[in-house]
Amino acid sequence: MGFILSLIASFILSLHTVTDANFTAVEQAFAREDAAKIISYGKDRILLQIQGKEGVYAQSQATQLLKDFFNRKPVSSFRFTFKGKESDDSPLTTGIYLSKSESFRVTIKWKHINSELRIESLSIE
Repeated sequence: MGFILSLIASFILSLHTVTDANFTAVEQAFAREDAAKIISYGKDRILLQIQGKEGVYAQSQATQLLKDFFNRKPVSSFRFTFKGKESDDSPLTTGIYLSKSESFRVTIKWKHINSELRIESLSIE
């Protein structure tokens, strides 16, 4: 019985570690303006909304749109302010992206796909 409980606890902790690792990697990528790294954590097609312009894009298109945003609004700092769950299967992170003169709210909805945590949507407002 102890073995089964240990196995279950290990599984739960490993999922938590993967989630935190993904969040940390994306947070660091925002701070470095690394659009390719951020989008690499996404699904094949990502719902992207940047300053009111919204669409579902392939990873290559989403990467370019995020690079364009970074070029127009260079980062001063970025940090996640919330890491939680919208539902059992959908973790949610929100953060603050600061450029020289503006502040943007970043919301990322995640989805578990085949035991991987992938970005389903990314919004910058």
